[in-house]
Amino acid sequence: MKAVVYTQHGLPISDPASLQEIELPMPRTGPHDLLVEVRAVSVNPVDTKIRRNAAVLEPRVLGWDASGIVRAVGAQVTLFAPGDEVFYAGSLVRPGSNSEFQTVDERIVGRKPASLDFAQAAALPLTSITAWELLFDRLRVEEQGGAGKSVLVIGAAGGVGSILVQLARKLTALTVIGTASRVETADWVRTLGAHHVVDHNAPLRPQLEALGIPAVDIVISLTHTDQHYDAIVDILAPQGQLALIDDPAQLDAVPLKRKSISLHWELMFTRSMFETPDMIKQHQLLGRVAQMVDDGLLRTTLGEHFGAISAENLRRAHALIESGRAVGKIVLEHF
Repeated sequence: MKAVVYTQHGLPISDPASLQEIELPMPRTGPHDLLVEVRAVSVNPVDTKIRRNAAVLEPRVLGWDASGIVRAVGAQVTLFAPGDEVFYAGSLVRPGSNSEFQTVDERIVGRKPASLDFAQAAALPLTSITAWELLFDRLRVEEQGGAGKSVLVIGAAGGVGSILVQLARKLTALTVIGTASRVETADWVRTLGAHHVVDHNAPLRPQLEALGIPAVDIVISLTHTDQHYDAIVDILAPQGQLALIDDPAQLDAVPLKRKSISLHWELMFTRSMFETPDMIKQHQLLGRVAQMVDDGLLRTTLGEHFGAISAENLRRAHALIESGRAVGKIVLEHF
């Protein structure tokens, strides 16, 4: 089968050798696995981080967002059958989705929203799982709860932020404030439902005070946490909550003590990496997401369609993500 791989970490994405197309054997299907014919994929910052930083001894397939059609199932599969249309984010410890076929554990797979095509659906899994787990598992916000409280989402125009803003607005009573630094990204965040948008390249406190919000109860930092950390500690209310997903070089938690601020990390791959007993929750939450999409309550965050799944187009997608100027998700479809 065709697959796009990297064989040497750290190469600049402008180097044609940074991502290459090769032939690989068909994957073997384990007892809980689905063999999926991949129809569309989307690209996330995790793809670029692993390509740059993770050494490999053999070709590695990247890609942690896909939609496709189930072609075969393992002996212990109970949730799906051949012919089912699915979407999922996969696992960091298994080959990724930038290939013609992929095996994935059924417990982290959802049925594709019926109202979306494969490209639109591929934009959703990783970011939806991350955003859902942030709000409801890590921060323990109650559905329809949070009245009188506020959440500030730093980097709200990115993939996770684009879903998080929608979920917070549709499923909670929180006042939702997103950050964006350009006109087009600020407009995007507003269309997703944010009550307010502020510029993360300018001091945050004066902007929030101008909105009548002297402090926020929750900050969800999705990017450049180290750059914003002092401002985050300043604007969080006493006994507030800070959640993050990015990888600051270091994070000094001591400044959080004075305000008794709690710190929460989110990595949506934790359940699949450790095969936790509640791993099936990702199947369940993808079901909720699909239903919300089909009910018109949640929209796909597809930003740009880069054409066919190829090494050249994936290099273009990685370059755009590394530039920090992507809006929504970059999707590719068919080999």
